[in-house]
Amino acid sequence: MIVYGRNVCYEFLNLPKKVKRVILQDGFHDEKLNSLIQKANLRIETMPKYQLDRLAKGNHQGIMLEVEDYSYASLEDVMAMDHDGFLVILDHIEDPHNLGAIIRTCEAAGVDGVIIPSDRGVMVNATVMKTSSGATENMKIVAVTNLVRTIEKLKQNGYWIVGTDLSESQDYREIDYRGKIAIVIGNEGSGMSRLVRESCDFIARIPMYGKVNSLNASVACGIMIYEVLRQKNR
Repeated sequence: MIVYGRNVCYEFLNLPKKVKRVILQDGFHDEKLNSLIQKANLRIETMPKYQLDRLAKGNHQGIMLEVEDYSYASLEDVMAMDHDGFLVILDHIEDPHNLGAIIRTCEAAGVDGVIIPSDRGVMVNATVMKTSSGATENMKIVAVTNLVRTIEKLKQNGYWIVGTDLSESQDYREIDYRGKIAIVIGNEGSGMSRLVRESCDFIARIPMYGKVNSLNASVACGIMIYEVLRQKNR
């Protein structure tokens, strides 16, 4: 897998065993990154900017790494907590920028894990890693084949499942988030699937006061996450 961008590469260079090679733009200079590269004694290739532009799908900032493919965690990994777990479930998020932003927020907030479906949704790729500013390397992400069965397993392990939707729902601030909690964020266009919604214990609504009646998935997720934290920490 090729990753790019200075923040992402910094995270990987702190874990040099995962890095296979370094690709730098001619004349690249970043004292912190160059120091890590030299310390790890990694193989370096240099290229003109136009060649890096062809390899990257975004702003590479003059540095790319070839790294091991992303290693997903297991559901058992994220449930094996010695505290009341807090998980985020994404119901077929399609935009890699949304996934990256959600992972970044989850990591910053100390969420225990992110669960995504392994089909019909974006997986962890270079764009997700760059948008997350490297948070993918510090967050347990689980790819599952069936969200409904996963939710049932979480329930059997004491989790309450809170979905998000505007219809037939209650104000997100009125729900008790103490204990083991998993919040569900739906697809950007269609929201949660019917079966996932029916599997939820609660459906939360974030009130809208303007003319636009929906929020970006990553923004909605951030609002929900920090309400959960507010209640858990009070």
